[in-house]
Amino acid sequence: MTTPPFEDQPPDCARLTPYDERHLTTYLRLLDADEEGADWQEVVRIIFGLDPERDRERALVVHQGHLARARWMTMTGYQHLLRPRLH
Repeated sequence: MTTPPFEDQPPDCARLTPYDERHLTTYLRLLDADEEGADWQEVVRIIFGLDPERDRERALVVHQGHLARARWMTMTGYQHLLRPRLH
């Protein structure tokens, strides 16, 4: 499974963004890994293809930021998916 291109930090806004829509699967994978108690370093290797031993700070930022956004999706963001779209 491939991860779409990603930023080090996901969006930090109160609405669903195109970035979020592209990363719904990524968010689900992060939530599943967190629920299972997976080691964050293994998670960033598998999901983002990052080596936390070579760039620990970036890997941690990517993991924490995207996991926080995934949690936001479960609390608030999902509601945006349920609204009718106006095109």
